[in-house]
Amino acid sequence: MLSKNNLPNATGNLIVPAKELFDLPEKVLQFGTGVLLRGLPDYYIDKANRQGVFNGRVVVVKSTTTGDTADFDQQDCLYTLHVKGIAGGKEVDEQVINSAISRVLSAATQWADILNVAHNKELKIVLSNTTEVGLQFLAESIGQTPPESFPGKLLAFLLERYRAFNGDMEAGLVIIPTELVIDNGKLLKQIIMQLATYNQLEDAFTNWLTTANHFCNSLVDRIVPGKPVAAENSILNQRSGYKDNLRIVAEPYSLWAIEGGPDVEAALSFCRVDSGVVITPDIEKFRELKLRLLNGTHTLCCAVAILAGFKTVDEAMRDKSFINFINRIMTEEIKPSIPYPVDKEEAALFARNVIDRFSNPYIKHQWMSISAQYSLKMRTRVIPLLANYENSFRQAPQLMAFGFAAFIAFMQVEQVNGKFEGKSNGVNYLVTDNSADVFAAAWKTAFSDGRVVDTLLSDLSLWGTDLTSLPGFKEEVSRRLEQIKAVGILNILQATY
Repeated sequence: MLSKNNLPNATGNLIVPAKELFDLPEKVLQFGTGVLLRGLPDYYIDKANRQGVFNGRVVVVKSTTTGDTADFDQQDCLYTLHVKGIAGGKEVDEQVINSAISRVLSAATQWADILNVAHNKELKIVLSNTTEVGLQFLAESIGQTPPESFPGKLLAFLLERYRAFNGDMEAGLVIIPTELVIDNGKLLKQIIMQLATYNQLEDAFTNWLTTANHFCNSLVDRIVPGKPVAAENSILNQRSGYKDNLRIVAEPYSLWAIEGGPDVEAALSFCRVDSGVVITPDIEKFRELKLRLLNGTHTLCCAVAILAGFKTVDEAMRDKSFINFINRIMTEEIKPSIPYPVDKEEAALFARNVIDRFSNPYIKHQWMSISAQYSLKMRTRVIPLLANYENSFRQAPQLMAFGFAAFIAFMQVEQVNGKFEGKSNGVNYLVTDNSADVFAAAWKTAFSDGRVVDTLLSDLSLWGTDLTSLPGFKEEVSRRLEQIKAVGILNILQATY
């Protein structure tokens, strides 16, 4: 079993922590034991510690009652992070034994120990990833042992710190939620203040909350699938000379964009060792790049890939015509349509990174998984691009129209036993979409493909706007849909791209 004692026995191409790293002070309180936190912020912290920059470790709070901390306890909180994939067109394969975490405390059974961490002068940062559900207001007393919600736990911790240091402004913390919610820092602060009012906490404390602490919006972007499959993990255990129940895999690409100024940057000194950590007054451009070039490309290519017979993203990326299609739709139509001022070179670099990430042979992203809630993803990720493209070029975007036509073809569904099913290449597939009934009705009642397109594009409930008002878009989507029905997606890709 991996532990401090058997580190000298580790074998293979591993980066092993030096003994002195275990004596570093605890500077971070982290709510969540999940793979995203261990694969991103804890990765940066460990990397900085090895370079003598941040020099601090992480106390982790296990907030949920499911599972236990046994693996962390047995392994001295050590775990192997296996970074593998494509970066700059080249393969990356690196294994690091991460020593960033000092201990894991259970909120259910060790709440007093967690509150005691608030007395630590060295503490500078609070991190969280409690999923979107975690950032919710719950009317509760924070005097419970422990409070039920994550904001309740955090408020109780901050109150303990305020009292421990008699309201010293220097005792304030940098608080960074990483939940996938827009303006997550502002939202958490709002909930904390609402909860403080509910608990009738003194004005002096609420003033300290707002002036001494920094609640930062942040955006995280790294694919961390988690533990390798059993067969691969067994091989890695043999090669490394130890068993690791906490081993995780991550792609090479990483981004943690954090909204903040000089004070935040000073506290997060680990930002100096990796360009993936970006501290800036405005992170909106990073959200737009991710939402449009990564997520938007995924969305516009998803139905194309499924109808072409590709099951996973990396499988599709082994087809030259599909790669050409993705390259063209990103560079020719999505990039110039991003509804936010973004530097052209920066967007081009992000697009190249997207190709590397999609091509990663070690991460098996199922296209059918990506298709979940397809129409909502189209509305949030793609519709703003269509309007911007029309405003800029005064014509319909042909590649996006092709992706949209493929989407409509994919959504040719029927209700079977309360579920919605489509069919492609002789195989039935299940569609998970809250608006699937709208598409089923359109296909059932329309007498032609063109009528289906007209019905769906004009549906304000789906898109929030009438897409038939975009000059030439309806006609191009109709033409492409007829083409898809006539010759098939794969033939179109191979003949056109």
